[in-house]
This record gives sequence, structure tokens and C-alpha cells, in this order.
Amino acid sequence: MAPSASSRLGYVDWMRGLACVLMFQTHCYDSWLAADARKTTFFMWSQLGGTLPAPLFLFLAGTSFALVTDKLVKKGLPANQIARTTIRRGAEIFGMGLLFRLQEFLLGWKWVPWTDLLRVDILNTIGMSMMLMGVVCWAAAKIAQSSYVRLTMAASAAGVGLSIALLTPLLWTVWRPRGLPWPVESYIDGVHNLGTPQAWLFPIFPWSAFAFVGLAVGFSLQSEWARQREAALFFLAGIGGVCLIYLARWLDARPVQLYPVYDFWHTSPNFFLIRVGLLLIILGFAYVWCRWGAGQWGFSPLIQLGQTSLLVYWVHIEFVYGRFSILTKKAQSIPWATIGLSTVFLAMLLLSVLRTRFKGRRAHG
Repeated sequence: MAPSASSRLGYVDWMRGLACVLMFQTHCYDSWLAADARKTTFFMWSQLGGTLPAPLFLFLAGTSFALVTDKLVKKGLPANQIARTTIRRGAEIFGMGLLFRLQEFLLGWKWVPWTDLLRVDILNTIGMSMMLMGVVCWAAAKIAQSSYVRLTMAASAAGVGLSIALLTPLLWTVWRPRGLPWPVESYIDGVHNLGTPQAWLFPIFPWSAFAFVGLAVGFSLQSEWARQREAALFFLAGIGGVCLIYLARWLDARPVQLYPVYDFWHTSPNFFLIRVGLLLIILGFAYVWCRWGAGQWGFSPLIQLGQTSLLVYWVHIEFVYGRFSILTKKAQSIPWATIGLSTVFLAMLLLSVLRTRFKGRRAHG
């Protein structure tokens, strides 16, 4: 049974939808739970789950970027034109990130500092990563023979992603570019205006590495050889993910580390490998689920959310963290916050359905 074009994209949307759900629960519990509830094991696991949405979004941005770039290559477009098209799309996402920061500043007028306008948020990093991927793909297309373009792009993406992960601990500590203005340095190490790198921001190092890993995986799946062995390759991706996790844990347990400052949870390449391993396991599961599992049964809430992930990300923030929060912040029990989470999920799902139906009517109008 060969998967259709729609089912091939279904697992990508399903993973985006999973990222949305994990993001909802992380944000809701973080915004609404009272101090006592925040000391529980439940909250700890909730926030641990919150380490996955950003890598998922960036990984899938890279995978989708590979799909788009591969289509343009097959059309025979020159490298310069492909680069203009893809880099422009990245610039659009980056511009949306700036617009989102402006919206948050205006809605929080008087109590939000002006420096929040220059905060490096996830949309900014996705847009910046896409522009960087456009440059890397352009360079790879320039140096590669026509029959090896896809392979060269995949290898280049993997190399850049690994380099970003390996350089991150140094650029956050001993190699910090302190001479740069803080709004520029923040895109490298997330320093913002606070003097030291901030783990809650999304600088290029390490976050763009996930996008380049997704780019490498996306190109690897586009060859005719890979398409004929698709199910086996997704199975191997899952197995590879498990191996990466065990490798990273083994490396982390070594008594001597390579870096003068070792921060496992924020800058360590070992934690990066663990999250890449989890992404590959999720990728394999999503493929199976969407090809043979319940993803084929009909309406899928996760696929639906994944098709409008940018919209639901943009809107839900205001009803969780913003002025229009549906519950009083830092004052809720776990049951009440869970009810609020369910409300946000259902509201965003309805918004997503309305968006796709409106878009469909406009397309056929």
C-alpha cells in the first residue's frame, strides 16, 4: 500500500498538532497554577513536556522547507531563484514574529517593558532559521552536481545542525559575543537585556539546530530510493532515535566533559541529541499512526490543529498569558487549570476548523 500525497503530509500535520497540544498544556499550567500546585510532581512533568514543542516546530519547519525546496529543484529552477523564494518565506515568518511582539506590547501597554519588542521568540527563530536554511541550500546547490543536489543539501544541513549544537555551550559562556548590541547578541545566545543568556528565549544557538536536522531528514526522505522503502526508513528513524538517546545518556555520564561550562538542560549537545532522538521516535510513530492507525479513520484533532498551527499559537497566547486570560493567573488548582486547558484546546480546535473551512470556501469561491 503506497501512501497518498495527503497521507505523506498527514504525519507532518499530526506532529505539528501534537506540538500545539503540548504547548497548550505547558503554557496553561505555567500561567494559571498557584504556588503550591507549582511544587508538585505533576507540574514538573508538565513543564518537562514543554521542552518538546519548540524542537517539534523547528524540526517540522526544516522538514517542510526540504519538501518545498525539493519541488523547486525538480522544476528545474536555478539555485538563485530557489534561494530567493525560500529566504523570502523565512523573512515573512520573521516579520510575523516582530508583528507578534508588537501586538503583545500594545495589548500589555503600561505593564510590558519596551524591551519585549526585541525579545527573541519562537517565530523569530523559525523565520531566521528558514533564511539560514535558504542560504545553506543555495550554497549546496552551487557546489553540487545535479544528480547529487539532494544528497549534498541533506549532508550540509546535518553538518550545520551538528555545528550549531556543538558551538552552543561556548557561545553561551567563554565565547559570548559581548561586544555586540544586546538585541543582536540575543539572537546568538538569548541574552536579551539581562546581562546573561536566558534559557526561556529562543536564540539561533541551539534552537536552529533542530530546523537543520529536520531539513536533513526531509531531504533524505525525498529520493526515489527512499520513497520505495518509506515504511522501513520511518521504522529505522524510530530505532535510530532510541539509539541516539542511549548514546547521549552515555556521553552525559562521562566523568570529563569537553566544555569548561557544562549545562545539561540548556546548552549541552547531549540534551540536544536526546531531544533529536525523541523527535525521530515521534516521527516514526506519527507515520505509522497516519498511515495505518487512527489517523486514517476520519477527522483528526491533531492533524486539524497542525494545519493552522501558526494561527492557534498566535491566538491562544492572549487567552493564557495575555490581558484576556480566561482564568486568574498564578491562582488556580490543578483541576481548575485542567478545565481551563480543555477550554483552550476546544476553542483552538473550533477556530482551526473555522479557518480551514473559510479558506476552502475562498479557494472555491
